[in-house]
Amino acid sequence: MVGAGLAVSGAVLQTVVSNPLADPIVLGFSYGATLGAVLVITLGGGAALAGLGVSAAAFLGAVAAGALVFVLGQRRGRLAPTRLVLAGVAVGYVFLSATSYVQLQATPTELRTVMFWMLGSVSGAQWDQLPTVTVVVLVTTALLGLFGRRLNALLAGDESATALGVDVNRLRAVLLVLAALLTGTVIAVAGSIGFVGLMIPHLVRLTTGADHRRLLPLTALLGAVYLVLVDLLSRTLNRPDEIPLGILTALLGAPFFLWLLRHNKGLD
Repeated sequence: MVGAGLAVSGAVLQTVVSNPLADPIVLGFSYGATLGAVLVITLGGGAALAGLGVSAAAFLGAVAAGALVFVLGQRRGRLAPTRLVLAGVAVGYVFLSATSYVQLQATPTELRTVMFWMLGSVSGAQWDQLPTVTVVVLVTTALLGLFGRRLNALLAGDESATALGVDVNRLRAVLLVLAALLTGTVIAVAGSIGFVGLMIPHLVRLTTGADHRRLLPLTALLGAVYLVLVDLLSRTLNRPDEIPLGILTALLGAPFFLWLLRHNKGLD
């Protein structure tokens, strides 16, 4: 479910902001979730954070980051793709700076937990979290699938989409909210895992095309299978220790993008 959610969120965000490098990290969602979790891990005994679990704090952090990007990404009441990306990068760095400062206050034991969570792992997830994550991922993916034709229209540009009867500003707002909900839910149980939302949508586009009516379900399926395989590697390559998922996804994802930049003229 985590792999599916990250992949679908990345596919949608890339279309929303018209940027092939967009994903939950670039838009700042992951950094917001990270700050929320780190605050609870390091300051959980404080009165302000009493009773708030790591997962809940991570979800709220992702939603807060999404809300800030939504507000800052507007120009004259309209969401602008370039402003969304710039706002996401700026918000992400603010949350990352705050996270780094909080880490300085952590004990060695807390710091190890923080670092492992920041790099991503499903080893700490509980079975009672699965129903909620499953419902959110499946329902949100199904809802996004209903926007398939309008997402295809966005690929042709705002003017073409408007000519086809699409309310571009409203569509971007709805899609951004759904992507933030999806990202916040999966990061809340698995931490910050990079490159899944970047790599998987491109792999599907290369093989089946950019029609979102096929792209979204296939992206969800491939993302799910991919993260299961990566998790299997993380648990077996260095037994009995586990390698954080984020390390392996970066090792696999970075070479893929170097290949993509070299061979895909569509990124020029």
